[in-house]
This record gives sequence, structure tokens and C-alpha cells, in this order.
Amino acid sequence: MADNSLNQPIAYSLHIDDALLDLTKKKLELARFPEEQSDIGDDDWSQGAKVKVVKRLAEYWANGYDWRAEEARINHEFNQFKVKIDIPGYGPQTLHYAHQTSSRPDAIPLLFVQGWPGSFLEARKIIEPLTNPPGPSTQAFHVIVPSIPGFGPGDPPAKSGFGPMLTARAFKILMVDVLGYQRCVTQGGDWGSMITRSMAMQYPGHVRACHYNFFPCGPPPWYKAPLTVGRLILSPYLYTKRELDSIKKMQYYQKEQGGYLKQQSTRPQSLGFGLGDSPIGLLGWLVEKFHEWMDVANYTMPDDEALTFVMMHWMQGATPGLRYYKMAFAEEGEFSIRNSFATYFDVPTGLSHFPKEIAVPPRDWVAWVTNEQFRREHDRGGHFAAVECPELLVQDLRDWFSSETVAKAIQG
Repeated sequence: MADNSLNQPIAYSLHIDDALLDLTKKKLELARFPEEQSDIGDDDWSQGAKVKVVKRLAEYWANGYDWRAEEARINHEFNQFKVKIDIPGYGPQTLHYAHQTSSRPDAIPLLFVQGWPGSFLEARKIIEPLTNPPGPSTQAFHVIVPSIPGFGPGDPPAKSGFGPMLTARAFKILMVDVLGYQRCVTQGGDWGSMITRSMAMQYPGHVRACHYNFFPCGPPPWYKAPLTVGRLILSPYLYTKRELDSIKKMQYYQKEQGGYLKQQSTRPQSLGFGLGDSPIGLLGWLVEKFHEWMDVANYTMPDDEALTFVMMHWMQGATPGLRYYKMAFAEEGEFSIRNSFATYFDVPTGLSHFPKEIAVPPRDWVAWVTNEQFRREHDRGGHFAAVECPELLVQDLRDWFSSETVAKAIQG
């Protein structure tokens, strides 16, 4: 940034240098691909990303995908800024964010925070309906979408220690000190749920209500909630079908899909040498997550959308997004991810549950850690709700944040 003044936003337009685009094309043309084993079916993703899918996307990336057109659309759709802030306990950091204001005088400031392997672009389909609703009786929002540092255009942290707890401090500074929103509500998925949860716990006077589509809490200790644990033990008889399906989904994730989590939270830089240098490596790594975590029976991710999501991490050399896992699990204290979903906090909370989401805990698990006042269960959708079924998430945000409960919390 040319201006080093603190808390002074500077308008920003996304731009990737021609040199990186040219290098990417060369690397794609020189790529080697693994071979599928003969007994693995076309729709069997149990060994990871399918070769035919990655090959098809790589060919399109090299010879059909128009990044410059996509870049122009992003810059047209988002009002983007960068701002340098000073974070207590860390030091200076530059943030990237999008800020779309509503013309409505009753609009509520809404902080939307994404996760990995997403970016601020997860909000692409919901900003317009949230800021410009169809009628005066429908709740409107000022929508703020910051990039987690190192994700997409977000400047990567220059030193270690930047996990969700510190990100929450940074986003509080953005909302209150930079933008002047003394009170706000939040929406979080994936890392966004952990960041906004930590932010609400650290700054309850500013964060007045929360909404999540991902809520990774576990069951309570037996001595704190014996009835809940007893119900879990007898879950084959006492849980609903949806609750049983959710438990199976979480168990499947831990058994079959959690390898990336261990690697990224322990030795992310070693992984970064491959994923940050090879567009094919990063493409395969992320496409598998899109397929496994989305409700693919009800949503097919367009090729352009998939490649744009990949570009948001390719432009940074992939490593900053991977490293965030290491920083997250290194944090300690009551506001860290290890403790924030294991401690009761009474901020008014709304949850939207999508059937293909990774973490959809039963209601009595949630009750021991948060003040759940709104819940809506959907029959389609997965981990990327704002991308897969934006109209459902938008309606939930409108309904929850326009409720009397939230109105009292904001006023109080």
C-alpha cells in the first residue's frame, strides 16, 4: 500500500500480474497426471480427486478460462478496499475487504467471514439480495466481507501467530475503528464460524448476534450434561434420522477426509512447496474438497467458479491458506478454537443446517455451549451454503436478524 496511515481505507481493484498468468499456462502445459486404477469406478472419489475431472479443468484453465474477464467481473461486483491496522499483541497488518452498503436507513451491519478453501468470493451471490432486498418489509444489511489474511487478495501475515483469535481482533478493529460500526451481527462458516465466535466472545458489546452454517462443537462432558451424554449413548433409539445421519457424516469426515487437516496443521510449509508451485497439485487438492463437501446431487459447481476459487489461493502461492491451520491450532486461551466451542457463551445465536455440511451437531450438543434462538434445517446444501444455495442462506439471515430477539440485543 502506498499510504502507511493506520485505519485509512484505500480503494482496491483485484489484479494478477501477466507474468504469473503466463507461468501458470506453461506449468499447466507441462503437467503430469496420475493414472486411475482399473477397478476404481468413474464416480468413486475414495482415492481423491478424479483424474478425468482434474484433466478437464486443467485443459480449460490453460486454453479456455478467461481470468481477465473474471477479474473485471469481480471488480465490478465488489467495492474493495485495503487498510493498514495495528493489532494489539501482534503489530501492523494490512487487511483486504469488500464493503457494500445499503440505501436503507434500518440496515444492519453484517460481517460475513468465509473459510478454506474459499475466499471473500463466497459472498458473491448473497451481497446484492442482502443489501438491496425486494421490499421495505424485508431486512436489509450493510455487508462487510474481509479476506482472512493470506486468502485471495488478503496480504499474508509476515510473521507467525495469526490464527482465528487474532483474526477476530483484526476484524473488530476493521468494523469498529475503521468503518465505525459500533454494533454488528455476524455470519460464519468454516474458519468464519471460529473467527466470529471468538470475536463475539472477546467483544460482546460490539457483536450482538451471530449466525452460523457450520458449528463444530462436540458432545459435553458426561459430568456437565449427563442426560445429553445418555441420549448420545442411546442414539440409535433416541436420535432422529437427521441427527443419526449427521453423526455418520462427522465420523466419515474424521475417518476418510481429515488427512488434509493433520498435514496443514502440522507441516503446512512442506505441503506448500508442491501446492504453491504446481497449479495441477493445487487444483487436485481443492477440487476434491469441493466434491466431497458440497451437495453434488443438488449443485454442480461451474468450471469457471471452481477455477476462480482455485485462483484465490494460487495467486498467493497456496501456502498462507495452508499455514492458517498451523496458526489456529497453536493458539491458546479461552477465545482459541480449542476452547471457544467448549465454553458456554450467551450471545443470541442462529443456526442453519444443511444436510451435506461436515459438522451438524444435535441440538442438545449446541445447547451446552451457546444461546441458540433460531434453527432452520434444510433438505439440500453442503459446506459452501452461500455458493450452493444462496437463496436459502439469505432467507435465514433475513429471518433471524430481523427477529425481536436480535432487535433487543442490538438496542441493548
